[in-house]
Amino acid sequence: MIFGKYINRYYIKHGPLLLVGIAALILVDYFQLILPELYRIVVNGMNGGLVEAGGTLVPFTMDVLLNDVCLRAIVVILVMVVGRFLWRVSFYGAAVRVETDLRNRMFDHCKELSQDYFQVNKVGNLMSLFTNDLDTIQECFGDGVLMFCDALFLGVLAFIKMWNMDRGLTGLSMIPMLLLFLIGTVMFKSMKAKWEIRQEAFSRLSDFSQENFSGIAVIKAFVKELLELKEFQKLNRENEDINVAYTRISTLLDILTILLVESVICVILGYGGYLVYEGRFNAGQLVEYIVYFNSIIWPVMAVSMLIEKTSRGKASLNRVSGLLDAKITVKDRADVTDLTDMKGEIEFRHLSFRYPDGETDALSDVSFLIHAGESVGVVGRTGSGKTILVDLILRTYNVPDGTLFIDGHDVNTVSIRSVREGCSYVPQDNFLFSDTIENNISFAIDETDGALVERAAMLSDVHDDIKGFTAGYRTVLGERGVTVSGGQKQRISIARALLKQAAVLILDDSVSAVDMKTEKIILKNLLEERKGRTTILIAHRISTVEHMDKIIFIDEGHIRAVGNHASLYENCADYRSMVDLQRMEEEAGGEDDV
Repeated sequence: MIFGKYINRYYIKHGPLLLVGIAALILVDYFQLILPELYRIVVNGMNGGLVEAGGTLVPFTMDVLLNDVCLRAIVVILVMVVGRFLWRVSFYGAAVRVETDLRNRMFDHCKELSQDYFQVNKVGNLMSLFTNDLDTIQECFGDGVLMFCDALFLGVLAFIKMWNMDRGLTGLSMIPMLLLFLIGTVMFKSMKAKWEIRQEAFSRLSDFSQENFSGIAVIKAFVKELLELKEFQKLNRENEDINVAYTRISTLLDILTILLVESVICVILGYGGYLVYEGRFNAGQLVEYIVYFNSIIWPVMAVSMLIEKTSRGKASLNRVSGLLDAKITVKDRADVTDLTDMKGEIEFRHLSFRYPDGETDALSDVSFLIHAGESVGVVGRTGSGKTILVDLILRTYNVPDGTLFIDGHDVNTVSIRSVREGCSYVPQDNFLFSDTIENNISFAIDETDGALVERAAMLSDVHDDIKGFTAGYRTVLGERGVTVSGGQKQRISIARALLKQAAVLILDDSVSAVDMKTEKIILKNLLEERKGRTTILIAHRISTVEHMDKIIFIDEGHIRAVGNHASLYENCADYRSMVDLQRMEEEAGGEDDV
């Protein structure tokens, strides 16, 4: 059995089901210990021709065999079959429910965790928690209750039977059992530590595999298959060595258990045979005693297995608890209200921001105003702080009070959900699900509408590409959209964002993978479709944003200038330099094409 902050509640929640299982288990254990008495009757009847029935000796006849032995044995077997079915359904059913509920709680918690958590914890490690560790917890919960209760009830009942038959022999038999208990207690801590190391090694192996499969195209392009294979072999060998180390200590415990149990058999046969010789036992009683001890072997073995399972379960529970204990750093305050009917006005007031693990400010004293309905371009060099601006609008990170306002409301006073519901977002990585194109585009709305999906695809200039696929909008994309080109991924992502019809649309470098002609079509459609609604477009190419109502030029986390293209080109030397440089590059590129 395993206990901990996140598992104890299930013993209470599933208490009625567990009690049914325990009652069935006690019934099975009680009836199981009737069988040794039947063995004694048969052995004594065959040896002496007389058996004890109702407190008197009677001849061992066919009627006695059928009524007092066979009929009782049939009843015992039927009770044991039904009882074992009940405790299996109860214990293992409760264990599966625990696993399911824990997985739901973990997934729900992961959805609320902040971005900085996933920057530190890799996908492979998280997946091992949801699979390997939860499987271990489920196994330990079900088997743990079974083994503990069975070891307790069957062991105690069998011990009482043995004690009543001969106290001296029972005392000698229990000495090796006490040694086994002490050995198991000592080995528990070592096995728990070994299992924690094993799970961590499995996480590293899982994470390496996941990254390699996701980046298989890059590996092939750089002909690094052999290098990655060697690295995988290294991790796999490490995983093997750790598993072997754990198996060794687990096997050692099993061997010691068997050794001590078999030593008791020797004691019973030696001393019990002497008691038969002295006339204190008859042959039937010795057989009965041996069967009682055979009944106690399972509880003893169960103690050994319980120690091993508990060590594994506790280690896995600690890892799962680490996830569930992870703090949600970006969350609503207690007194927030929902932001309704968002207009799209966004204002930064002297905002400075530093990443949770950063040493310097990513943004410094940022101030600007985006009026509702404006189309705004954000430009700047790589790493200048463009993406973090929109991340803060979406409340991916916390911001100081009084520094960021939406529709005149401090973002810390309104719910995160309502802010995000009023925004539509196209991220840099253009993440697509391994699903149909139609479902990817309609992800932004609650119900799929084919006509709306097609219209959004037309606005993002990807409709003709989709129609060119054999299955059209029913085409199933590979993992992360690997089966379509970079430009198609961007345009599908834009279609998904447009379909939401949000008050604020944010596109983070979302047309970088398309040609200039396609870019112009998309931008033209955007400006026409989004009239009266706020659109923020981050771009590296000035040509992408030069027709926007307003351009925000950012450099090294500082806002260098805000205005339209003409005013920035005239008044901001850095902006003018960037524009001239890009024009020269385009002209040089054009000459190369010729």
